[in-house]
Amino acid sequence: MGKLFKNEPSSLPQSLKRIKKELRAKSKKFPQTPSLNEKKIIEKIQLQTQELNVNNVTRTKAYLDFYLKHPEIHWAFLGHMVSRNGGWNMTDLKGGLLTRLLSRTEALNFFNFLERGNWLIFQDAYPQFLLYEESLRSGKNLFYLLPFFHVSQFMETIWNDFWYYHDPSILTISLVINEQSYLEKRVIHHPTFKKEVFDSLEFMLQDILSMNHILFPFTSSGRVQLIGETLHHFQSLHERILLGKRLYKILYADQKRLQQVLQWAKQTPHTGSRKDYWPNIFNSIEEVVPGTELKRRLKGCQLTPGAYRFYSPYLTVAWKNQTHEAAELGDWYKSWKVVYYLLDDQKTENGEIENDYCKSLERLELAAIAKKAVSLLG
Repeated sequence: MGKLFKNEPSSLPQSLKRIKKELRAKSKKFPQTPSLNEKKIIEKIQLQTQELNVNNVTRTKAYLDFYLKHPEIHWAFLGHMVSRNGGWNMTDLKGGLLTRLLSRTEALNFFNFLERGNWLIFQDAYPQFLLYEESLRSGKNLFYLLPFFHVSQFMETIWNDFWYYHDPSILTISLVINEQSYLEKRVIHHPTFKKEVFDSLEFMLQDILSMNHILFPFTSSGRVQLIGETLHHFQSLHERILLGKRLYKILYADQKRLQQVLQWAKQTPHTGSRKDYWPNIFNSIEEVVPGTELKRRLKGCQLTPGAYRFYSPYLTVAWKNQTHEAAELGDWYKSWKVVYYLLDDQKTENGEIENDYCKSLERLELAAIAKKAVSLLG
């Protein structure tokens, strides 16, 4: 994996030394043939995962349902909130702004990119959760079965460590490392997505407009507020992992705010529409009559007097369920040095994002109006 950081620390805390030792001692080997009971466990987990891996809405709900049963698995809630954002990004492609900037083909390509990543992460992460649940039920460590789900040997080491030492932070950040590394060849550097998404002008436009915001809504002082982070370099594995660490800290560093976000999530079913958090600005029904002249409607995260809300459809209305090809096989793990990502950088994250997000929406609206004006002149 090469050198991860400019100044790699000379020593590691004891908790990471033991993980380093286990990773260095682990050799790649094929699992033994499972027993009849183990086969039943594997098949049950595969079926449960398949039944819930239907679309972004079912996946997102599954993460939250699991977290409510097992709050010690912090990634399940982090994954739930990030997956909500994935759904909002998917419906944006059929919403009131991006439909004016993207062609149908471009929108479909971008959706396929988002959907494939969302599907892949779920089919990799959720069996790990169910195997943990099965281990609790049986009172026995069953993580030696992870290879049957094609889960990285890195995570087998981490789950074994969690089983004995119960460190939720190590497990969460390890899952961030694992899922982002898992996507690297299968999505980020996949030839199709590179050509149809990353090399397109529209994706660059999205990056310039800073629309890669990850939002965590919560209710405080009688109104919904937003915290979160922005990712500018989506193609960088290193940056995506660091983003995941920051998001985890934003979500879990303040226990009062964590409970506020959790309360909002429990009270607000995920639909994919941005109406879920800002019904005063977004609506799941198109309010603008076709042919209406485009004018600025948004200023400072408030609609101008008498303005129509922005269209943000439900995900199940915007997109049909997709059939996916099986995940490409192969283990991303190569070097124990990924352990350095598990170090705490001691930085505090305030998560302030609402103002930046509002400015991005305004820029996006202006871009849509400008493109419409150009098309009329043409």
